[in-house]
Amino acid sequence: MTLNSRTSLLTGPRTLDWEQRAVPAPAAREVRVRVTRVGVCGSDVHYFSHGRIGPFVVNGPLVLGHEVSGVVDAVGEGVTHVRPGDRVALEPGVPCRRCGYCRAGAYNLCPDMAFMATPPVDGALSEYLNWPDDFVYPVPGSVSDDAAALLEPLAVGVWAARRGGVQPGDSVAVLGAGPVGCTTVMAARAAGATTVIAVDLEDFRLDVARRVGATHTFNARAGDALAFIRELGAARDGLPLSHGGVDVAFETAGSLPTTRLTLAAPKPGGVAVLVGLPPDPEVSLDIVSAASREVTLRGVFRYANCYPAAAQLVASGAADLDALVTHRFPFGQTPQAFEFADREKRTSMKVMIDVA
Repeated sequence: MTLNSRTSLLTGPRTLDWEQRAVPAPAAREVRVRVTRVGVCGSDVHYFSHGRIGPFVVNGPLVLGHEVSGVVDAVGEGVTHVRPGDRVALEPGVPCRRCGYCRAGAYNLCPDMAFMATPPVDGALSEYLNWPDDFVYPVPGSVSDDAAALLEPLAVGVWAARRGGVQPGDSVAVLGAGPVGCTTVMAARAAGATTVIAVDLEDFRLDVARRVGATHTFNARAGDALAFIRELGAARDGLPLSHGGVDVAFETAGSLPTTRLTLAAPKPGGVAVLVGLPPDPEVSLDIVSAASREVTLRGVFRYANCYPAAAQLVASGAADLDALVTHRFPFGQTPQAFEFADREKRTSMKVMIDVA
């Protein structure tokens, strides 16, 4: 049976219109989902405001939203792990499943990845959508609809912690305490980090970071963040100040100052992980200092095989995604939600849209 689905559609700069779209019965190995929650991500806001992110350009109408949870409405032939009525989270990236990267498990690097709300692939801001069953995950009853949608940024944090090789007893610095910074805090603590330093420019974000697991916070408007990290690290590890720092530093703000700080914050032999990226691809960095300290630099691009772990972290209470939600809008006010998220970056953490 085909359903008509009210859909929010980006049709121009800062313009979201409404459209009725037909959603057919799910094909084989597909699941039709009635969407309940969609989180507004910074990338969604950037497409809304600027129409592009790097090489990804909005050249036609686009449905935004890739942080999504819902309820199974119908299943296609061959689907066995979920059934109608199940609450689910949707992993927004679907790879080809055939290339060398996919076969090796690194499907986040698949050259034929289709990712929700990345042009030209439509996102989730619709009442119903069909999605491949192998990227649909049932969620426990203890996980809220908001938290199920926010498994997406938590998956980024889990992947960042894995890429950083965080071990029990490690010290880490998370440079940027927005949603991804806070999920990286959660994932680092879950991986065993015992000292977790969160750095940001806004006290309210640092308050949230402390609530979800940061052991130390520092407002970079108040002083020298690098000096704070090095002094704390030297005292913690019994090292001279010249060797102070953290085992792993994460850049999660996407700015040039935090990128530079990420290379400087690890102690000799430590790891720097770039989760966010500065807006200008050509930047000036002190590579010599990082190299002379044998700092290992690693990048992060989305995630692979992280959704089940993320769901278990939330179900166990090790990750508190509900703590990130600061504002909520009904589906009919989706345009207002995007205007608010763009205007109030300094006073909001995570804006959620209630679709159902």
